[in-house]
Amino acid sequence: MNIRSLTRGDGVVIGAAVVLFIASFLNLTSAPSCSGQFCPSVAAPNAWDSLSLLMSMYLAGIIGAVLVVVGRSLPQPKKVAGLDLTQFGVAFTVFAAWTAFWTIIDAHGSGAGMILGLIATLALAAAAVASPLVGALKAPLMGAPGPAAPQPYGYPGAPQPAGGYGYPGAQQPYAAQPGDPSLGGQPQAQAQPFGAQAPAPAADLNKDSQAQPAAAAPAGDFAPFWFAVPVARPLYAEDGSPTPIAELAPGTWYLAVDQRGPGLVAQTQDGRRGVLQDTTGIQRG
Repeated sequence: MNIRSLTRGDGVVIGAAVVLFIASFLNLTSAPSCSGQFCPSVAAPNAWDSLSLLMSMYLAGIIGAVLVVVGRSLPQPKKVAGLDLTQFGVAFTVFAAWTAFWTIIDAHGSGAGMILGLIATLALAAAAVASPLVGALKAPLMGAPGPAAPQPYGYPGAPQPAGGYGYPGAQQPYAAQPGDPSLGGQPQAQAQPFGAQAPAPAADLNKDSQAQPAAAAPAGDFAPFWFAVPVARPLYAEDGSPTPIAELAPGTWYLAVDQRGPGLVAQTQDGRRGVLQDTTGIQRG
């Protein structure tokens, strides 16, 4: 059975069947309007005291609801005498509503069990018949689970290769950490996108009492840094050959050792160096 194939109409059918089952234990008739010591003490019967009414109204409605729900949740409809279970179930619910309607008209003083049973059978039959026809009732009862929203590349908390090649903070056999003074870089307080302008040095107040404009960093001063690519990108040879020598994979940190025009000279796991021509969207470590 595929529970997710049930519709809102099937949910109404199930709820009405539960109400109908509860109504079968309530009084069918109201207490007689009598007062005094000569009034007879009559116990009000429920549906379980009347086998004919129990079978034709209450159990017929509950059985019909079960057939409707089971028939619509099966991957392949089960047919009996050319009719599937859903059609049999709809017929049972309509028969139960018809019986309840004429029984309450013929009754003299209907109780809570009869009134609630009529309401439940009418709702049960209406939902069973209208579920395939009304758009609001055809909507799924349980929505399918949606895929998890993809997180942007480099989102804080996203899984990173612990201690893998190029991971910032891991020991590497051939290169120092990002911001290592031995590489000529400055310690970084936070990750910056590639191409962001470095903060200008503060003016020397000992030379001039007034604040001087911050001097821009020399254009040719390149500090090696770690980076990662959002998608797989080719790495070309430094001599300008059009054939890629390696492919940079997302989720791995690489070391940028120099800048070549708009591209970067990167170093791979096995020590090969090449030019990454497409630096769009890379993340600095």
